[in-house]
Amino acid sequence: MRSKWQESVQPSADVGDRFGVVLTASMSVLSVEAVIGAIALFVWGQTQESGGLAYSPLGIILLILAAPFIVAAGAVLAALLSIGVVMPLLVTAGWCGRRFGGRETWWWVPVLAAAGSATAALATAVLVKAQALAGLGGWLAVTAALAATALVARRLLLPDRPHLSGGAMFGRVATYGTLAVAAAGSLAVISLYAKIGYEPPLLGAEGAAGRWSDGKGGTLTLMPDGKATATRVKTFELDAFVETVMHGCTGTGTWEYDLGAGPWTQEVVVSVDDCRLDTREVLGTSEHPKLFVYIGDPDSWDLYILQRHHQALPSGSLQGEPVS
Repeated sequence: MRSKWQESVQPSADVGDRFGVVLTASMSVLSVEAVIGAIALFVWGQTQESGGLAYSPLGIILLILAAPFIVAAGAVLAALLSIGVVMPLLVTAGWCGRRFGGRETWWWVPVLAAAGSATAALATAVLVKAQALAGLGGWLAVTAALAATALVARRLLLPDRPHLSGGAMFGRVATYGTLAVAAAGSLAVISLYAKIGYEPPLLGAEGAAGRWSDGKGGTLTLMPDGKATATRVKTFELDAFVETVMHGCTGTGTWEYDLGAGPWTQEVVVSVDDCRLDTREVLGTSEHPKLFVYIGDPDSWDLYILQRHHQALPSGSLQGEPVS
């Protein structure tokens, strides 16, 4: 007995409509999944250590202007994924069910989705040098997205399901998809309100005092009495061609800690003779704090980081003796 999918691919009067319904369902579900994935990615990003870059008004305006083109590109991508991945997945799952079990079964869809996405996920993880847990999470997310999309489309091909038009299918996915997006957005707001996001450690003047190292020979020693000693600490500035120029700083001076309005605004201001040192901000954790400055344009996300040097300062240095 031929399956419903097999009947749909035969040259008959309803081929175009059945193909269109499956394509509409697949594209609609993929679009909803993309929005939910973007929300999840945003929340995940808030939990990661970040310098808290300010959003550029110009960047936001450009994003708004580019939104129609982004939506159009997303629609094209969803169509390509539907035709090139989801539909072949349905055909293969149906064939495997009939070949190895005598009938089509739904669980072949997630099995084949997991097997098919494993290679791509592994290659991507190796390419971006992702951690094992992150790679596993990405693989599971892709598998779930493909399997959910294919299972929704598969329901349209079951014998006991009514024949739906593309518009009706789009309406159903849009309704349930809106509810799913609203639920995901609400969970995201609740999670962020519960302060699951990353927050820099609150150093205080006592916590900022100590020896900091860039791991490449540059050290900055901040004494409790306000004296500072820099040894080959890197500084950065933009030249006339808006290119970042690096200098080395060695000398003595002073420093002070400014709490500001809280963890995100605390600063360590260092002044060393004959050096132009930028104000340092705080990253890391309470156990492993970091001081950082931006290299060039903050939008580039390039940071020069000094980490706490675990070697204890000599007792004499507390009275301001220089430490080499």
